[in-house]
Amino acid sequence: MKDRGVQLHYRFGAGGAQRGASIENPLFDLLSALAEAGSIQKAALLLQQSYRHLWGSLKAWEATLGEPLVHWVRGQPARLTPFAERLLWAERRARTRLAPHIEALRGELQRVLDEAMDGSRQVLRVHASHDLALPALQALAGSGHGLHIELRFAGSLDALRALAEGRCLVAGFHVPPLVERVQHYARALKPLLVPGRHKLIACMRRKQGLIVAPGNPHRLAAWPDLWRPGLRFASREEGAGTALLARHLAEAAGTDLAALQVAAQENSHLAVAHAVAEGRADAGLGLQAAASQLGLGFVPLVEEDYFLVCLADALEQPAVRALRDALAAPTWAQALQALPGYGPPTQRPGEVLSLTRALPWWRFRDAPRTAQKRR
Repeated sequence: MKDRGVQLHYRFGAGGAQRGASIENPLFDLLSALAEAGSIQKAALLLQQSYRHLWGSLKAWEATLGEPLVHWVRGQPARLTPFAERLLWAERRARTRLAPHIEALRGELQRVLDEAMDGSRQVLRVHASHDLALPALQALAGSGHGLHIELRFAGSLDALRALAEGRCLVAGFHVPPLVERVQHYARALKPLLVPGRHKLIACMRRKQGLIVAPGNPHRLAAWPDLWRPGLRFASREEGAGTALLARHLAEAAGTDLAALQVAAQENSHLAVAHAVAEGRADAGLGLQAAASQLGLGFVPLVEEDYFLVCLADALEQPAVRALRDALAAPTWAQALQALPGYGPPTQRPGEVLSLTRALPWWRFRDAPRTAQKRR
């Protein structure tokens, strides 16, 4: 049986749910019928198949397994070969041992099908910048609003690209509350967001700053302190909203990111916190909640807005409506208050916002020509 193995399959069928833990398998159904009936003709009657079909199936299985399955002697009943007897015994033994697990798996698959058929439940695919509060929103939406959020974390820019390419219905990104047009934010975001086409949904506010060792042994107090000789920094990957924030802070302070001593490049706030906790870096830019989770120090630098965004024509889709309802629920504000450095947004949670209203640094006339053509 070289290069042959077990492959499991299941199917949906009419007539209600299966009872018990039996698993249909045509080979073992055939062997059992032959063992009981003693002839191809009688086995075919038991299985309600034609003689020709059963004979063809038997020969096909023998070719697949590379072993004879039936011993033929003229004038005597057909008997299973020792190999077929061992195969049938082993399969029955396995079924007996696995019966409780098979029934549990069947029940779980039935539950999944029932949920999919339940029109009161919705599924929403969300690609979002890494955040520690979104899993709480996912749980809240699932338990109280009939919404399953299929959440995938990505950098802010990668999440917006996923929205533009139709790989998700909602994306999540974050920006500081800028009051003027900032070149690198405009260059990064304007090709991916089009006024009138996209709408923002108010989600939350959160604090970012320097994650440092407990007690802040290097006495860091501001962004320029990172340029002290010998200080090792944990950065974020290109495309992350926090990497964009780092460029903004560097530009505002007149510092050069290229001159930082980068000891590690991480893909999430918790990964940055772990780099500091493990001594691989002296500081990193990240969330207060990530620092708190690992018992680290935190130097606040900026409070930023976290928005969800979708196409304007998706706002009234049932899944997006359920998301907005979950954000507007008091339980969401309570969940945010329970996390260090988090709070409700300036606007009402779940409120729909235009780009130009939520991002005052955005100037419609400054939008790229390609974006204007897509309006």
